[in-house]
Order: sequence, then structure tokens, then C-alpha cells
Amino acid sequence: MTWKPHATVAVIAEDNLGRFLLVEEVSNGKVVFNQPAGHIEEDEAILDAVRRETLEETGWEVEPSYFLGVYTYKAPANGATYYRFCYAAKALRQVTSELDTGIIASHWLTLDEIRHLGQQLRSPLVLQCIEDYRNGRQFPLDVVIDGQT
Repeated sequence: MTWKPHATVAVIAEDNLGRFLLVEEVSNGKVVFNQPAGHIEEDEAILDAVRRETLEETGWEVEPSYFLGVYTYKAPANGATYYRFCYAAKALRQVTSELDTGIIASHWLTLDEIRHLGQQLRSPLVLQCIEDYRNGRQFPLDVVIDGQT
């Protein structure tokens, strides 16, 4: 059997009031909160996946600013390993209210509100990525070499 990890992107977007863009969604029959995030599609540039997933899940157009890092997570629900390419991005404008299937709503939440979600966070990576962002972790966008761009 061949091991097949999942390659995903996640986006940290903060507004000028110090709130973060999160997605309320249904995962494995539970309502959870996550950054705008999702799988990178075949032949898709990673930064294009950042823009696409954020638009599909929140209705917001974003422009990636810098790279935070690659985060590894093994999901207890299905045993799958996820490699999360996390990016900070500037929210430009909300262009639609139509959201992906399974998405309940998008929200702008403060860090305290996010911390209070506790077990409602989709994974520990949600808070870890925000904490790393707030602690100044950042790398230039070109640290990830993407043959698709």
C-alpha cells in the first residue's frame, strides 16, 4: 500500500481591527471552525490554490503576502496525514456571498474569540498558525518553489 499524504493550503487573513477570517463548516458531521483552507488541485499553482480556496470558502479575494510554513497534521478521524502550506494574505474585498458546499458562513473573529472555540476548532493547527503569525513568523513567498508558476 502506498502512503498518500494530502497537500493543502491555509490562509491567515487579519483585518485592521485585529480579527481573523475563519470559516464555519461541517466536517465529519460536526460544526467546526478553520482558516480558509483546502486541497491543492492537480496542476494548480500553490498561490492560486490560496486565492481559490479563500474565495470559494469565504467570498473574499485575497493576495498572499508571505509564507508561514509547512505544518504536518495526522487527523485522528481518518488517519490521513496533511501537509498544510500556510500563508498570510491581505483580504482585498468580498466579492460574493456564495460559498462552497459544507460551508455554513465566514466570520471575522478576534484571537480571544478563536481561543474560546476550543474543541470547535477543526484542528490544533488553526490556533498554532495564528499564534505563529502573531509571533512574526514569516518567509518570502518565493521560499516555496512551485513549478506550476
